[in-house]
Amino acid sequence: MTKRQDLISYIKKHSFKQSGKPVYKLSSGRKSKFYFNLKTTTYSSKGQYLTGSLVYKKIRELKLKPEAIGGLTLGADPIATSTAYHSYGKKIPVDAFVIRKGPKEHGMKLQIEGSVKAGDKVIIIDDVVTTGQATIKAIKIAEKAKLKIIAVIILVDRCEQNGRENIEKCGYPVYSILSIKDFT
Repeated sequence: MTKRQDLISYIKKHSFKQSGKPVYKLSSGRKSKFYFNLKTTTYSSKGQYLTGSLVYKKIRELKLKPEAIGGLTLGADPIATSTAYHSYGKKIPVDAFVIRKGPKEHGMKLQIEGSVKAGDKVIIIDDVVTTGQATIKAIKIAEKAKLKIIAVIILVDRCEQNGRENIEKCGYPVYSILSIKDFT
């Protein structure tokens, strides 16, 4: 079994729900026949191993050369850190960063944390995309911080509500590791 097939099986077992009719309420307010809670996968040791490996592999396949990878907390965090960990083992390091939903209210009042600075080439990562609004929020915050976004990678594209298309309107290429087609 490939790592991709292994991740699909793991997600099906731990993070995916399906119904014959739309019963799962999404963050957009709409209901769907499918639901992903990828945190049960991406925060597990096996899930981190698989996602970090597959995201890093995608970066290399696309010949991207980011200095860092990150996105909006909470979904992006384990994917970014597992990718960074995996990259170090491959001797081509990609650092991780996290984007808070709002600036910290004390200390340096940072909204972006991690090993990244203005001018760095970065990839925005997200766990699941439906409308793309969370990913777009991460993009806007990264742009404001003067990070140079070279791509967006999605772990699972739900292929609903034009999420991918909405993100592409921001002007960046969007790639997915998996899509709803892998689960239905």
